Amino acid sequence: MNWSATFKIALRALRRNSLRTGLTMLGIIIGVGAVVAMVAIGAGAKSQVEAQIASLGENVILIFSGSTTSSGIRTGLGSAGTLKIEDAEAIAREVPGVALVSPEVRIAQQVAAGNQNWMTQILGESPDYFTIRQWPIVAGTAFTEQDVRGATKVAVIGQTLARQIFAEEDPIGQVIRIKQVPFTIVGLLAPKGLSVMGTDQDDVVIMPYTSAMKRVTGQTMLRGISIQTTDKNSLRPAQEQIVALLRQKHRILAAKDDDFTVRSQEEIAEAAMATSRVMTVLLGSIAGVSLLVGGIGIMNIMLVSVTERTREIGIRMAVGAHGRDILRQFLIEAITLSSLGGIIGIALGALASKLLAHFNSWPTILSPLSMCAAFGFSAAVGIFFGYYPARKAAALDPITALRYE
Repeated sequence: MNWSATFKIALRALRRNSLRTGLTMLGIIIGVGAVVAMVAIGAGAKSQVEAQIASLGENVILIFSGSTTSSGIRTGLGSAGTLKIEDAEAIAREVPGVALVSPEVRIAQQVAAGNQNWMTQILGESPDYFTIRQWPIVAGTAFTEQDVRGATKVAVIGQTLARQIFAEEDPIGQVIRIKQVPFTIVGLLAPKGLSVMGTDQDDVVIMPYTSAMKRVTGQTMLRGISIQTTDKNSLRPAQEQIVALLRQKHRILAAKDDDFTVRSQEEIAEAAMATSRVMTVLLGSIAGVSLLVGGIGIMNIMLVSVTERTREIGIRMAVGAHGRDILRQFLIEAITLSSLGGIIGIALGALASKLLAHFNSWPTILSPLSMCAAFGFSAAVGIFFGYYPARKAAALDPITALRYE
């Protein structure tokens, strides 16, 4: 018997019990749809994390002040100011591969303008910060090195703060008050979105770090230093040399812990992507269980079908059908069930991912590779779970099958 005739017989048998066929496919449809939707959600989350990492800039090294130990108690990251302006200057001067350096002062503070006020993040930086973070200014200009030297009362603000304080007004040239100190807005930043930690990067005021230290915080220590290397290959060597230089300048003995933390963009990306990968695998695995349950349903129905059609199998064998023909027929039925369920499941999974993206604002990415993999897996489920019933049907004794009632 040829493949075409076997396929027609298999389809005729499936149409004979269309309700049972549909219910059997339902398990595969739900499983494949869940796999496609979950993988799309995972891929969307991954792309969002990648975009957040990219918002840091290129070839970036971040240095955080604090952690110190006092009376056996260790303070957390950034809890103590342990970095100095001299540290940033030494890094720029002595570490090969370092292109740009921005000392950083950070504080949360209330900002007021007219009858409006807003709690926001105040950053004291150097003009290099905008280049390091690849953060363009869409209106006005950035402050300059001259502003840093003179601790000028100027600031650049983010889109969120501009919207909250000035609504639709042009913020350039407006004055905001921070601790009753007036600062003139000279620039408006392009929107940046959420950071890797999920905070709003656009809710910010950036001013010369000298202005922040002398006029806002009163601090003499830095909370961090942002660095950009000349290229990606310089990241790791520069990071190692920065650690060695800071330990030397801070007079930290070999057996003592660092009172600072150095992180490269690669390390931050790897940590964030590891979480995203775990979530994708977890979602896909949960959905894969549904697919396996659907496969078990196919095996169950095919075993029932073999029992119901025992006499039919005996008649076909009596008129010349071989065991391989019976095996092929039932195997094709199982593969057809799983494949049709896979196609419908892919369509429903794609639709579900689009609806989730639309109503919940979740980023989703439909990957052709994941859809092909889901279809291939559903077909494999049909072969795996359909082989045993097909083998059982092919092994029936014709005489016993003809006598079956």
